[in-house]
Amino acid sequence: MINYLYQEQNWQSQLSDLITDPKELLDLLALPPDLLEGSYLASESFKLRVPRAFVAKMQVGNLHDPLLLQVLPHHLELEDHPEFVTDPLGEEQANQQPGLLHKYKSRFLLTLTGACAVHCRYCFRRHFPYQENLPKAQDWANIKHYIESQPEINEVILSGGDPLTLSNRKLGEWIERLSSIQQLKFLRIHSRVPIVIPNRVDEALISLLKNSRLRIIVVVHSNHAAELDDFTCRQLNQLVEQKIVVLNQAVLLKGVNDSAQNLVDLSYRLFDAGVLPYYLHVLDKVKGAQHFDLKSHAIEHIYKDVLANLPGYLVPKLVREIAGENNKTPLFGTTNF
Repeated sequence: MINYLYQEQNWQSQLSDLITDPKELLDLLALPPDLLEGSYLASESFKLRVPRAFVAKMQVGNLHDPLLLQVLPHHLELEDHPEFVTDPLGEEQANQQPGLLHKYKSRFLLTLTGACAVHCRYCFRRHFPYQENLPKAQDWANIKHYIESQPEINEVILSGGDPLTLSNRKLGEWIERLSSIQQLKFLRIHSRVPIVIPNRVDEALISLLKNSRLRIIVVVHSNHAAELDDFTCRQLNQLVEQKIVVLNQAVLLKGVNDSAQNLVDLSYRLFDAGVLPYYLHVLDKVKGAQHFDLKSHAIEHIYKDVLANLPGYLVPKLVREIAGENNKTPLFGTTNF
């Protein structure tokens, strides 16, 4: 582990001091520089971005560290595979107006920012046209009208990008706007920031969430138990102590967490933090992520082992998102692999 006192820094400082150069990342982890050519080429189309707090959880000298593999640009990203495309979930069609994606009947998604604290190499929105889809304050009237014209909508999901890269002030403005629409009952915030920069869970954020009229659900994204050190678990538990529901979604990734034991360890570690496993996603077939893909028989074998080794309340739902479908598709025991 790298001796890095990220616990003492505020989250804004950490967010402004990300590692974006593959050489710096490899140097910090004492890894050979022969990886650099492929990393630089891959990062030309999708930049390396990783917080030092997350790098501090990686093992020095371990080229196969599961956290490193999620963020280090790789030359395999440059290969073309016909099944792997730029918009695997058909979000262009669901993009009703700037910032608004409506795929499921009772809820829709707002992309408030294109910024992320970390660039995960398997990201299904790595090709998403964010600059055309960032709602501004003047777009609020159209968003409000859209919600009110769809009375079945009762939940908004804040995503991106990552909504927790926004300041508490800006995030609060959007929460206040949404709270003013009485048909809305739930607000879901999807974010990887509490995992990669745990200090993002500060007093101001907690106050903002616990005092909202809306029922807040925070969905974090952790793929491996090594991401959840004691400090991260304590930060997540602060949300839970304020009766904010915290769930986790993970992605099944070749070389990262593709064993039942990894997933069992992750579920138990999440539970230590008061977080419940929610979804285990099969990899979305996005261009550039094909080297993380697993065969369907391997996925089924892993998931059967997970079921055999965890109590039901700690088993995430294994799902695939299929463009145009009305919901995520459960996979175990079906023919949808």
